[in-house]
Amino acid sequence: MDEKYPIGTYSFDGKISADQRRAWISEIEQLPKRLIESVAGLQGSELQTPYRTGGWSIIQVVHHIADSHMNSYIRFKLALTEETPTIRPYYEDRFAELPDSLDADIEPSLILITQLHKKWVTLLESLKDEDFQKAFYHPESKETLHLDYTLGNYAWHGNHHVAHILAARERMAQ
Repeated sequence: MDEKYPIGTYSFDGKISADQRRAWISEIEQLPKRLIESVAGLQGSELQTPYRTGGWSIIQVVHHIADSHMNSYIRFKLALTEETPTIRPYYEDRFAELPDSLDADIEPSLILITQLHKKWVTLLESLKDEDFQKAFYHPESKETLHLDYTLGNYAWHGNHHVAHILAARERMAQ
């Protein structure tokens, strides 16, 4: 197993169907429960364990998901309300080094992710097919990203980090 990409990297080529979008929305809806289950019972040094050599600690991963998914939710709203807006990138590695990500209790981020995903799913389920063709411009990657592709990327993102935590737990148990 690739410790950095335990479920592989995200890629999707071709037309994204309504069924595929519904599957991704379901994954986004289920992420909070899966994330909470993945960290259940971990405490102290277990939460400080890196998910891989040179990687973030489990605490940092949980807080990163909150930071990342908040940014994505806002990007969706910008794309839905503006004509291909240019989004503002952020330094996720620097965010992960701030005190609220290094050693803060994960409970507030778990609550935030749970509530954010409820709100995000409500928005996603209200969209029409054509809304998923709206896009934003990412100045760092110099790409125009459509919401349907971005939806899949964030479904993958949550699964990717839950897999990191589960793999770290497995290594700790050995």
